[in-house]
Amino acid sequence: MISSQKRFAPIPFEEMTQEQKSAAEELINGPRGGIRGPFNALLRNPTLADRVRQLGDSIRFENSLPPALREFAIVITARFWSARYEWHAHSKLAVELGISQEAIDAIGIGEVPKNLTEDQSLIYRFCKEILYEKDISDATYAEALARFGELTVLDILATTAYFGFVSVILNAIRQPVPEGGIQMPALKK
Repeated sequence: MISSQKRFAPIPFEEMTQEQKSAAEELINGPRGGIRGPFNALLRNPTLADRVRQLGDSIRFENSLPPALREFAIVITARFWSARYEWHAHSKLAVELGISQEAIDAIGIGEVPKNLTEDQSLIYRFCKEILYEKDISDATYAEALARFGELTVLDILATTAYFGFVSVILNAIRQPVPEGGIQMPALKK
């Protein structure tokens, strides 16, 4: 069913409306440093693109989760949605920030990662439950609340939800992984 045809090609800057140019400049000049991921598509609605950027900037750059755990939650979400571009973009970051390649590889093929830290194990269970069960058990919620506090529990949920939103768009627009990029492995049967 999936073809390789990419949807929502980039809009040349000179063909953008003033609103699109303003939204594009925020992406280029902000912490993202460019127009990547879902933003070529989102620029069709520059108000939405700007609001998604603001929300994403808050979640990525102002999150109470330590960066490695944030990237770990993003990788779990990318695997759930089979979001190839998201996997490419965030699995490498997760490893650079200290998540083991072994853990990333296990998630990639749909296995439970081994040798996780206590925090990684808790994030894994929390994200898996909300994504796959559509709820979080009382035990997992209580453990996350006791370990991280309400603000960080909310940030875990916001990270998972935001990157689910991004993954849906990336999948629908068939955002390709750049040549030489990190490919998402097939799920183990």
